[in-house]
Amino acid sequence: MAINGSSQLYGILGDPVSHSLSPAMHNAAFAEYGLNNVYVPLPTKDVGDAITGLKSLGFRGISVTIPHKQTVIPYLDSIDPVAEKIGAVNTLIIKENRIHGVNTDWLGANRALQEKTELSGKRVLLLGAGGSARAIGFGLLEAGAEVIIANRTAEKGKALADLLQCSCASLSDPGGVQTDILINTTSVGMTPNIDATPFPKKYLSHFSVVMDIVYAPQKTRLLAEADEEGCQTINGLAMLLFQGAAQFELWTGQKAPVDIMRQHLLAGLNK
Repeated sequence: MAINGSSQLYGILGDPVSHSLSPAMHNAAFAEYGLNNVYVPLPTKDVGDAITGLKSLGFRGISVTIPHKQTVIPYLDSIDPVAEKIGAVNTLIIKENRIHGVNTDWLGANRALQEKTELSGKRVLLLGAGGSARAIGFGLLEAGAEVIIANRTAEKGKALADLLQCSCASLSDPGGVQTDILINTTSVGMTPNIDATPFPKKYLSHFSVVMDIVYAPQKTRLLAEADEEGCQTINGLAMLLFQGAAQFELWTGQKAPVDIMRQHLLAGLNK
């Protein structure tokens, strides 16, 4: 990939971002179309100063990751109505020195799930109550699913359930919850704590599909045990891929080369 004075700038804003697979995915997509674009990691603790810098330096598009998905909102010139409802932004579109915020996390989660199952009319148990749970929960409701929130801190779980206008359940009695799909939106099971799981194995047979948004490792303990119980499983790489594909399409107006992006995500993860 040649970088020159005409290259258009894109990147990922967060802290930390050194581990991110997004540069590999997006630069491969740009190269596939012969676009003179470059996507770089942009570590920052001060999102306000970063936004000023992005405008000054002429960046065209940005992915936003932890911990800035909510704190970036006051610095935007406009926000997509869906992102405003979710209360989090993971994508910036910069044009004529104005920044527009969008959320593609929910699109990525829905598309990853729809590779394995229909969502309309399905009951989903959603583990967690953070930003990812908010986005995924909203997307599920938009697709016609019924959502039940379960969180280790019951108060936070109830607060999210109230926000989404759905029900909540206690993790003290997970066997009493009957749903079609289980989704883990927490970091439990992520490297280096790969022996941890957010849900007891003995109840996994209750679900036809189990999804974990953790992508390192690709097969978490939760997914390995779900496989053993006969569930269809979806790892976090699928959501990362499809939210990135939606970003690419917003930035370029072209259909994302999903297979190329997937190949480079896998290559980056296996390094």
